[in-house]
Amino acid sequence: MKKKFSMGHALVHLFFIIFSLSFLIPFVLIISASFTQEDALLAEGYRLLPSVFSGEAYEYVFKSPGQLLNSYKVTIFYSLAATLLSMIVMMLMAYPLSRPNYKYKKPVTFFIFFTMLFSGGLIPTYILITKYLHLGDTIWVYIFPYLANAFHIIVIRTFFQGLPSSLVESAKIDGASELKIFFRIVLPLSKPVIATISLLTLLSRWNDWNTALIYVRDSSLYSLQYLLQKILREVQFVKDMAESSPIAGVSMDTSNIPSETIRFAMCIVAAGPMLVVFPFFQKYFAKGLTVGAVKG
Repeated sequence: MKKKFSMGHALVHLFFIIFSLSFLIPFVLIISASFTQEDALLAEGYRLLPSVFSGEAYEYVFKSPGQLLNSYKVTIFYSLAATLLSMIVMMLMAYPLSRPNYKYKKPVTFFIFFTMLFSGGLIPTYILITKYLHLGDTIWVYIFPYLANAFHIIVIRTFFQGLPSSLVESAKIDGASELKIFFRIVLPLSKPVIATISLLTLLSRWNDWNTALIYVRDSSLYSLQYLLQKILREVQFVKDMAESSPIAGVSMDTSNIPSETIRFAMCIVAAGPMLVVFPFFQKYFAKGLTVGAVKG
């Protein structure tokens, strides 16, 4: 039996089409702007299709392909390593907090929650990481200081609490240890929250530029986001210096430097890999957040 297509259905479909386009069109504009000639973009504004096609912005971004590829490798390595280690640490911490018979559940939960409200600040953190942990100018500075996220631990703990307690009780009656219950029963049932928190952790690590700015001086360890920001600052610096040159009668031609379009090219270069990864996590994303955040 065919369902009748009413005006109400048509309005709902129209609403979601418009709503989807509101997300899609800005992304298309960014791609278009990145392939538009600088002068045409400044004169005519943004268009869905480039009015004057140009790849100058990408030429500047890939001017030093060796450095860019190295930053890609560094970012991919520490993003994947940090995500894997973070999930191991946070899940092992969240599981005992979800068990009703854990004696120190309340004080440990309060300690974790307390770190969401207060932090040591930048200077104590810098001293700890560089002077005592000796992680400055190493690849590990991207990984070890950020292994645990208090909010993510609470979300994972809440998800674990929502799993059927009868499964755990029956496994304990059969003589299974806590580790066996965790790896054989809890983890296979926790795919939504694992995928969701993994994606959020991966995105935060991939988009991290502040760590390289503060702790890294070795150019071979620059993250992708920091390198792209550095390129943009250098381009802007050259244009600013040319415009405010103190030498009378001396001017530099900076019209061929795509300072505007290069911003959009960097967005595509930086976000491209994550756009490929996201669809694989999408089916778990909504379920993992809602189920893991409903119960207190």
